[in-house]
Amino acid sequence: MYQLKTKMINTDPILNVYENKSIKSKISTQLLYGEKFLIIKKYKKYFKIKNLYDGYIGYIKRKKYALIIPTHKILSLKAPVYKKQKKAKFLITKKYLPFASNIKIHRKEKFFSNFDKNSWLRNKDLVNIKYVEKNFIKICKLFLNTKYKWGGKTFKGIDCSALIQVFFQFNNIYVPRDTKDQVIFFNNHKMRKKFKKEDLIFWKGHVAICINNRLLIHAYGPKKKVLIMNIKKTINEITDNAKLKIIGRKKIENFT
Repeated sequence: MYQLKTKMINTDPILNVYENKSIKSKISTQLLYGEKFLIIKKYKKYFKIKNLYDGYIGYIKRKKYALIIPTHKILSLKAPVYKKQKKAKFLITKKYLPFASNIKIHRKEKFFSNFDKNSWLRNKDLVNIKYVEKNFIKICKLFLNTKYKWGGKTFKGIDCSALIQVFFQFNNIYVPRDTKDQVIFFNNHKMRKKFKKEDLIFWKGHVAICINNRLLIHAYGPKKKVLIMNIKKTINEITDNAKLKIIGRKKIENFT
């Protein structure tokens, strides 16, 4: 067994974290490139790990992981990875790093930065690791039309609680992973009839964020994607179809 002091950093673009020691089990969450974790226990094909950001525990496929000190992070929804060819020509690959990934820049050129062995990113996709983005709605809108995926946190698929969490993770602020914990974590808001920008609306197993007093944005399972919907119509739809009532209205002003 590894000791809890054994810290590692994910160097896969997107790393699935499973509920059990099998890729056939449910994906409980994902690790972004550059996320830190602890190896709790090792098995023949898997590691049992604890995410150092939110404390989430699960299983990942066993492999070698690097130790890096990040200097920058990804601001785009997905940042294409390039390879440098002869005569300083950069060729796009099929790899992408997702929003909020943390990386270490080794060398910079005019338009590109090197972060791994012949792996380059466009400078316009990067910001300094200390950069703070206070516009919650701007970040959520990056994910518009991204497909809904249980346990997902990236451009390949995202769930409702991850859409909330990833904004705070980008800004190095702790927020729990699941809606059942988020509804407790955030400050209460009086249950008035009128909603306001950046109100969080919680149902059992679901959360949405208001972008103004009429509209909200959420990763919505029934519609299979991230989309903007009318607040009142959404409440009625969830009440009628899922038989769920609002269990919390929260505010995030103190965090942004």
